[in-house]
Amino acid sequence: MDELRVPPGPGAPRGLVVPAAEVAEQFSRSSGPGGQGVNTTDSRVQLSIDLATTTALTDVQRARVLARLAPRLTGSVLTIAASEHRSQRDNRVAARARLAALLREAVMPELVRRATRPTRGSQRRRLEAKGRRSETKRNRRPPTE
Repeated sequence: MDELRVPPGPGAPRGLVVPAAEVAEQFSRSSGPGGQGVNTTDSRVQLSIDLATTTALTDVQRARVLARLAPRLTGSVLTIAASEHRSQRDNRVAARARLAALLREAVMPELVRRATRPTRGSQRRRLEAKGRRSETKRNRRPPTE
């Protein structure tokens, strides 16, 4: 197995390279597709990485990743499983791609939402819709004498 490469993006302008020694692979029997061979081959792949000790992340990235992925972590270990393919090789590729995408998403800085005012047109449309709705309800009332 070679190192895991995470493509560049916001929060990691040069990308990330996780050394192969820091990613633990485990194989087990899959409950997914495989026909008669599903009971004999270890095609399910589990990748684990300890985010607290990995050398691939800076301190800022590490804090961001640990905070974002906290619900998915066991201690500080992130585990990804893949069993959707029949072959172990395809599941390894799928698990590595999923881990890279998850890390890339987690290192992105939080986007700050800037409050904006509604446009004049949107205010006008909202008030017109309210008027139409009011008119509809007014027409449903019984006539007054």
